[in-house]
Amino acid sequence: MSTYRFDKLLAPRSVALVGAVARVGSLGRSVFDSLRAAGFPGAILPVQPDQATVEGLPCVPRVADLPGAPDLVLIAVPPPRVPEVVAQAAAIGAGAAVILTARLGSEPDDPGPVAHRIARAHGLRLLGPDSAGLAVPGAKLNASLFAHAPASGDLALVSQSGTVAAAIVAWGARHGTGFSAVLSLGSVLDIGVADCLDHFAADYHTRAILLCLDRVADARRFMSAARAAARAKPVVVLRAGRHRPDTRAAATHTGALARPDAVYAAAFRRAGLLAVPDLDAMFSAVETLGRQRPFPGHRLAIVSNGRGIGLLAADRLIERAGTLAAPAEADDRAPGNPLDLGIDAAGPAFSAALAPLLTDRTSDAVLAIHVPTIRSEAGAVARAIAETVEAARAGQSRKKPVFAVSLGDAEAGRETFAQAGIPHFTTDSEAIEGFLHLVRYREAQDDLMRTPDSLPRDFSPDTARARSIVAGALQQGAAWLDPVAVNGLLEAYGIPTVPITLAPDKDAAAAAAWPIIAAGGTVALKVVSPDVVHKSDIGGVHLDLTSEADVADAARSILARARRERPDARVTGFAVQPMVRRGQRRELIAGLAEDAVFGPVVVFGRGGTAVEVIDDRALGLPPLDLTLARDLIARTRVARRLEAYRDVPAADLGAIALTLVKLSQLAADLPQVRELDINPLLADETGVLALDARVRIGRAERGADGRGHPRFAIRPYPTEWVRTLNLKDRTVRVRPVRPEDEGLFLTFFKGLDPEDLRLRFFGPVREFSHAFLARLTQLDYARAIAFVATEIEPGGGERMLGAVRLHADANHESGEYAIAVGRDARGTGLAFALMRLMIDWAQSEGIGRVEGTVLAENRPMLAVCRRLGFTQGRDPDDPGLVKVHLDLAGS
Repeated sequence: MSTYRFDKLLAPRSVALVGAVARVGSLGRSVFDSLRAAGFPGAILPVQPDQATVEGLPCVPRVADLPGAPDLVLIAVPPPRVPEVVAQAAAIGAGAAVILTARLGSEPDDPGPVAHRIARAHGLRLLGPDSAGLAVPGAKLNASLFAHAPASGDLALVSQSGTVAAAIVAWGARHGTGFSAVLSLGSVLDIGVADCLDHFAADYHTRAILLCLDRVADARRFMSAARAAARAKPVVVLRAGRHRPDTRAAATHTGALARPDAVYAAAFRRAGLLAVPDLDAMFSAVETLGRQRPFPGHRLAIVSNGRGIGLLAADRLIERAGTLAAPAEADDRAPGNPLDLGIDAAGPAFSAALAPLLTDRTSDAVLAIHVPTIRSEAGAVARAIAETVEAARAGQSRKKPVFAVSLGDAEAGRETFAQAGIPHFTTDSEAIEGFLHLVRYREAQDDLMRTPDSLPRDFSPDTARARSIVAGALQQGAAWLDPVAVNGLLEAYGIPTVPITLAPDKDAAAAAAWPIIAAGGTVALKVVSPDVVHKSDIGGVHLDLTSEADVADAARSILARARRERPDARVTGFAVQPMVRRGQRRELIAGLAEDAVFGPVVVFGRGGTAVEVIDDRALGLPPLDLTLARDLIARTRVARRLEAYRDVPAADLGAIALTLVKLSQLAADLPQVRELDINPLLADETGVLALDARVRIGRAERGADGRGHPRFAIRPYPTEWVRTLNLKDRTVRVRPVRPEDEGLFLTFFKGLDPEDLRLRFFGPVREFSHAFLARLTQLDYARAIAFVATEIEPGGGERMLGAVRLHADANHESGEYAIAVGRDARGTGLAFALMRLMIDWAQSEGIGRVEGTVLAENRPMLAVCRRLGFTQGRDPDDPGLVKVHLDLAGS
């Protein structure tokens, strides 16, 4: 339901409290006192059967007896009574309820699920149970159990843990940091993290979002909301329980490497969230985001009243992969960074050093560190720094960020720095982390906006063959593909493999080895068993066999050891392959793993038998493009070994990245593939070779929403919406837009005349920036679609004829469309065809209404809308615009 009725939750005009409101010390009374102490301006309606009044406010015995429907109901009654109270609140039309009561159970007949079913049937939103409440300081609403009332500010805090939320609020109270809202989600029945992200991403009172969570219930909704929010403003996430014992029974190396904490980290990274490891780092983020907006650049200048403390800060910056700015020139001292002012430097010295740094172009931010001495008082230095910064910022459009540290006497300058809007820290390490939070956010935004390289045109997987291989194995009841089937599957996706022959016994193995030996090669013999995942564990791999007798002896040895060490294992035969010399090739691992929350995960790292001990790996959520694949590779230690060194040429990084993209596509095409392990994947300057691989399969279940891939956390490219249209003797290909289409759009827009652009964008457009085009081509297919119509040119390239897009709202109830068609495609029916396809997509997604705004003079577009059944009406605020809409519900 997303943001439905959030106005009742966060901006209520009336609040009802149910549960022992009159008894001092009770849960209900605690929230009642917080609500009144905050000065809530609306009606407060106590509900208690044995009291006529509470603190002068009239009581009613039941929610059903209230004179009208309250916007918000706070529930603090024993668990068995919760469904009854929810039913009464829903019946009188309440908008939202906060369930403070804990332990409502999770079984269908427990109070929690029963209350949820009642609320959902009436559109009543529920926060909790086991919630510590909520606060919206700007609305003077504090319906919480927090010891400190949050101050008003522009940070939204959303926490599954009430105690973590209370700790951050208490820290904010001590440090003068305010919040636009604080929500304790508790044991989520209805309102969850994704709903809150959708709301606060669009809330102009909120500049940054702080998340504290330990679990994600719906990965697809979370990722969609998180990606949208992170594009709008900084989102910092702290996850508790990262090191819980891993109880999974992973069957492959990739499965073992894809631990839940690593998958969560990969998901946060893909969404563009800033993940922090602990409360100290979260407090640093709160201090930074509460006073400083994100800024371009990453170079830090450091000024301090001591060489040692400045060098410690520089060390920390470099250890955390930050960038120390080049030393700035100065008239009266030698250039340096860190800049040492001397142990007795007081306010005037800091002012004189800071003033030129604030205008210097060699740095992007400044860190001022002061250690109080008998000749240098902290309060005076803080005032000097604040005054210098305020003077430098006066009248400037670009205000260089400044971070301050008062080591040993933080309280002396806290208020001064807070009033000047300067983030203030007690240690240099905290300040470096605060600076890097904003740098990493800007880098994450740049990463989200990067245009990926185009895939090779000859990459066209044989999906029919791949599906046939997997379907045949499932029909036989297999849980693992045999080695020949594995090779066939990889070959269908263009991943090079080593030829393989299956032999049922030792004699057949020797016979299969003869052609390899006769050609001058040597043989690798491997056991084939559905019960033995890691063949080397039972000596199931023999290498460099040079004769048929050697092969037969090796087969006997494998069988004997298997019977001795794994008597339960079914040995179905042997795999015979030509030996591949490793030479200067690097051993890598690449594959797919299955996560219980986020579904398929692409795994890459250093390969070999000790892969789990070395634990050099990086994870990524599919779908991947080449840019994301290269980023995945770069996050491993083995990436350095892929570069050239001594007499070893660099490995073909493009081939490795393309292999990861191919695995990502395989996961999208074949949800039946549960785990895939290529170990080792050999790589050198000539490309890659899959030397050994395992594939686990299972029946594919239908997704919860019935749309897209059943298990992908991020909706993959919707290939099912590719169409070929015949329009007045022209063959036009229509397909969903891809991120790499940025160049296609740029060429198209440059080819439109100014009048066409005015009709599309309602005004003149002089520049098509990368950021502008990225927002048109980089889509979350769970929320938006864009179809591009192209013709194939004689050289094989695409020429864009037009495009249509639809972006759904957070509730997935309505969507707004936009369309542009080039002049040479007008009169062909392309605009009508694109609009019709867009409407079909909206209907398939369950969107109930399509809306748009058209210039009144754009008669061709209005004519298309009439043919499609859109209702039209003049915009009451601008007679030059026409609002059009098409209701799809029930159609």
